[in-house]
Formats: sequence, C-alpha cells, structure tokens
Amino acid sequence: MSPADANVRRFIAFRVLFNARFYYPVYAVLFLDYGLSLDSLNVMNFIWAITIVALEVPSGALADQVGRRSLVIFSTVCMIAEMALLAFVPLGHATLLFAAVALNRVLSGAAEAAASGADEALVFDSLAAEGRAGEWPSVLARLGRWQSAGFLVSGLLGGLCYDATALSKLAGFVGVSWMPDPKMTMRFPVYLTLLNALGAFFIATRLTETTRTSPAEPVSAASTVRLMRQVAGWMWGLPLAVFLVAAGLLHDSMIRLVLTFGAEYYRAVHVPVAAFGLLSMAFGLFGFFVPPLGRWLIQHGSVRVNFALLSLCTLVGLSGLMLLIPWWGVLFGLLLGATMSLLNVLLSHYLNALADPATRATLLSFRGLAFNLGYGFVSLGFAALLKAQPGDAPAAFAGALAWLPGYFVLTLVPLALYAWRTRCLDLPAAQPAGAAKSTSG
Repeated sequence: MSPADANVRRFIAFRVLFNARFYYPVYAVLFLDYGLSLDSLNVMNFIWAITIVALEVPSGALADQVGRRSLVIFSTVCMIAEMALLAFVPLGHATLLFAAVALNRVLSGAAEAAASGADEALVFDSLAAEGRAGEWPSVLARLGRWQSAGFLVSGLLGGLCYDATALSKLAGFVGVSWMPDPKMTMRFPVYLTLLNALGAFFIATRLTETTRTSPAEPVSAASTVRLMRQVAGWMWGLPLAVFLVAAGLLHDSMIRLVLTFGAEYYRAVHVPVAAFGLLSMAFGLFGFFVPPLGRWLIQHGSVRVNFALLSLCTLVGLSGLMLLIPWWGVLFGLLLGATMSLLNVLLSHYLNALADPATRATLLSFRGLAFNLGYGFVSLGFAALLKAQPGDAPAAFAGALAWLPGYFVLTLVPLALYAWRTRCLDLPAAQPAGAAKSTSG
C-alpha cells in the first residue's frame, strides 16, 4: 500500500471517529441534566464559538509551519481532555460544574480549530506527491459514505444508551432484569465518545506527512501572523479564491441557519415529534449519494455551472420552506441538506486545487473562519428578525422564514456582479496557487 493510500484510509477513520459523537443527539438535555441552566448553556455555546473563531486561522498557519500531523494529534489530545472532563466531573457542585463545562467548551473549540484544514491538507498533499491529486473527489465520496454510517450509528446508540428506561426495556427483551440509574446512563454517550477520542488519537499518530521544507525562520507568534497576512493577501489578490470563499459563506450560512431551526420547522408543517428521528436519519444518508454526485459535477461541469446549480437549489429550498406546506414541506429541508453536502464537496476540491501546498492548511482555515463568522452574523440577524415579527412564536417563525429567499437573492446579486466583473469563473478551476509564496522560501 502506498503512503497516500494509507493516509487516505487513516484520514477517513480519523474523521469518522472525531465527528461521530454519541452525545450530539442529547446535547442540550445532557448539559441540563448535569445541572446547567438554559442561560449557562447559551454561555457555553458562546465560549465554544469564540474559541473556534479565535483559533481557526492561527491553528492553520501553525500547521503549515510545524506540520499538519502535529496539529491533528493535538486536536485528538484536546478531544480526549474535553470528553474526560464530562465523563468524570462530579455533579452537585455548581461552581465546579460550570468551570469544568466551560473548559470542556474551550477544549472542544480548540480541537475543532486544530483539526480543521490540517487533516485535509495532509492527505491532499500525500496524493499530490504521487501525482494523484485528481483522486480527491473520490476520497471525499468515500469519506461521505463512512461518515454517514458513523452519524447513523452514533445517533441511534447515543439516544438509546442515554435513556435508562429504554435500556431497561432492552435488557428485559433479552431476558435480563436491570433498571439502571439515569444519573449513570446519562454519561454513557460521553463514555462512548471518549473511546472514539482515544481511537482518533491512535489513528492520528499513524498518519505520515510528506517531506516538507523547514521554515526559513523559527516558528513564533510573529511568523504565524506574517503567514496569515501573506495568505490573506494572496487570497484577496486572486478573484477566484475570493469568489469561492464568499459563495461558500453565503450558501453555508443560509442553509445552516435553516437546519438549526429544523425541529421548529417540522412542528410548523405538522410533522409529529416521533418522526424527527427518521428525518435525522434521512439527512445522514446524504453522505452515501451526494459526494458521488459532487464528483460527477466536478468532472463534467464548470465552476460557473456548479455554483449556479447550488444557488438554484438553495433558492428553491428557501422559497419552498416559506410556504409551510404540511408534511411535504420537509422535502425542501431535505433539498437544502443535500445542497449543503454538495457545497462541501465542491469547495474542498476547488480550494485544494488552488492552494499552494506550503500554505494549504492556512487557506482552508480561512474558509472555516469565514463560514463560522458568516453563520454567527446571519444567526444574529435572524434572531432580530424573529423578535420584530408580530404574533406568537410559531407566527413569528413563519414570518421570518418569508424574508430568507429575498435576503439570499440580494446577497447573491453582488457576488454574481463580482464574478462577472473579474471574470474569475473563466479561469480553470484547478489553477495552481503559484503566486502564493511559502514561508519556507
């Protein structure tokens, strides 16, 4: 097996273990059952988001200087620490619990930031070193299938093992009399995710990095800032890179906003709560068929055609949601979920094709930073829009949804004008980023 093939397998295993977290289906109730209040939970989410925004680009620049493998390993160490805190923190001490969960959120954000871009850059470089960069869409298709399977398993098991009553019934079904303590079972999803973290650490240590030129200057805060400024300047000077990040930000923020309010929308279109889990499984299945579609579009369509398709699907999805069609309205949500998966495949391919190998992780980190900031500002705007709507909560939600298609079109127009004025979409999608100078000289 070639080094690239080995890295691809380990990359897929790492992503599955790192992202398939068993406590996600019960995220909110888990922290509430631990003893946090709703206000404290909002504070924790804010801490997590701020950590990612603060560390996203610096971690990418650091990965380009000290090695992507080192940052991937560091991300798993943070993950182990964050899950160990939740697994073993004593309950019943409000101050200790708040401090432990706050540190958990910081470590979780640091883990996300450290892994973001570094693992992808490492594996893409492995393929490029063997002249196989064109296989990247196929790698993303394989990753999508395995991640979907991981999400399905973690989603089903996470919810099941959290529920003491469900575990008791399951035990009775196999002829065992057992009534577990809910205070014990609520940590089971955390224990399982801790095992995932240990597995991710083992996989990360097995990754191998292609030979890299040592930096021309010692790694320091100043050198990291210079690298970040250098890559930002390169991006600003390359219209296609600006377009890709801006288009990704626009589509990602709008779709993520809608998916965040998925449960509220399901209620608005009269879907029973019992069906929510089935819809979550349907979203998880996108990884099996959307990445192969993305690979086909990359091979047969231009950047202009592919992003026009993404925009059309997003507009149709947002317009369909505002109609609040009972039951059938969920199809528009599913369309947006599939569009999000397709966007991730296309952006990963195009940005990796543009990136200078020496600064690839930094570029990919700018993508992550832009997406998180975009989602944050859109969420704040939507919250203000909800507050301004008349009527009760369901009516306000319906009224706010009606504004989204128009907002999307208004933000899409200047992006289209930018693409037309710069003619950036007339360039080959795989144009190398030769203009980006490496700090290694």
